[in-house]
Amino acid sequence: MTFLGNLRRIPIQYPLAFGVGVSTFKTSASDLLVQIVVEKREKIDWKRNFAFASFGCFYLGGVQYAIYVPLFGRLFPNAASFAAKSLPKKLGDVKGQISLFAQVFLDQCVHHPLMYFPAFYMTKEFVTSHGNPDFAKALDTYRQNMKEDLLALWKVWVPATLVNFAFMPMWARIPTVAATSAIWTCILSAMRGGDVIHSDDMAGGAVSGASFQLMKEGIESLFSSSVDMDPSLAHICVSAAGPDKVGWVSLLANAVAGENGNITHSKMIRLGHEFIILMHVAVPPENARTLISHLNKNEDLKPLNIRTSFLTKRQTGKYQKPMTGLRIHCVGKDRPGMLAAVAKKVSDENLSVENITTEIRMDRSKNRLFVINCDCTTTKKLSKEELDSLFDDFHVLKEELQFDVVDVRVHME
Repeated sequence: MTFLGNLRRIPIQYPLAFGVGVSTFKTSASDLLVQIVVEKREKIDWKRNFAFASFGCFYLGGVQYAIYVPLFGRLFPNAASFAAKSLPKKLGDVKGQISLFAQVFLDQCVHHPLMYFPAFYMTKEFVTSHGNPDFAKALDTYRQNMKEDLLALWKVWVPATLVNFAFMPMWARIPTVAATSAIWTCILSAMRGGDVIHSDDMAGGAVSGASFQLMKEGIESLFSSSVDMDPSLAHICVSAAGPDKVGWVSLLANAVAGENGNITHSKMIRLGHEFIILMHVAVPPENARTLISHLNKNEDLKPLNIRTSFLTKRQTGKYQKPMTGLRIHCVGKDRPGMLAAVAKKVSDENLSVENITTEIRMDRSKNRLFVINCDCTTTKKLSKEELDSLFDDFHVLKEELQFDVVDVRVHME
């Protein structure tokens, strides 16, 4: 027997091993293709690729073989004979056609929604969770993505499955699925590959050279202060803290508006029994002193212990104009030192903080998530090489602190 003849016999004699091998190689190669060609990564994310390869090996090659060959073979015993018939005979075989559409329905409306995608999301979580997988969180992510995932799936797989079940012999079903899946895995990798590292909180592209290209835009309007933008107005910082009570915001906002003041930036939050306020107020200069006096003497506002101070514009010539701005978004399970580590990294990179906020969120699994949003600038116009080095540093920080999300957006003058 010729060499090619021996090769042709492999998938027939060893269908499971052949399906597993092809699926593993195909899934890994498709993700690599997306990372290199589509996302233009300079460093391959091997953990993400291992997640795809693992899914291809155990689920696509193993579980799907059991579904498509032994299980469907028993549920639809005439499937193999129908696939072997000529097209005219297929058109005349009504029972065979009903069996065909039943297989497609079970595969696309039962198998994929209830088994395939849950297995995919849980495999990613298991591989990328640093030994502490949260499968409930993975399934919750799938629930949020379900509509988009299934619509994308059906556009590719409904016609492909019709062809597979209608024309392919049983041994060729997994190789046919693998061939079609090479295209689908590229789509899935582009849609959900970033989620291997970045959760559904991800605001933008992956932390790589691709972010430099995708997020490049002006910084003037994004990183400008209201104090600098309105030099004709007086600018006042108002801070307050007092026992929480319904109506504080309404009272304070109306007191400011009554003196023709305009609240721009503000943060108002209840912390335990206390209500904390920090705000910037822009006001015509002739109203500034009156506004401060009114806030300090207002008996209704006294429990808030209001403090005020004037803000001044940066003096021309005393500072350099920012040329590059970065918006850094981090999310991870709460523990001490997370802000300190991120702040040190920002300082080490010689970045000036324009705005930084933190908060605690609870995910659906009742885990405490610490969220950092940091806007920072530098007076230097960073080159792509410098940005790539910066992104690499933040990627190392992500691994060290086990952040679920580290998203860096770049804005340039």
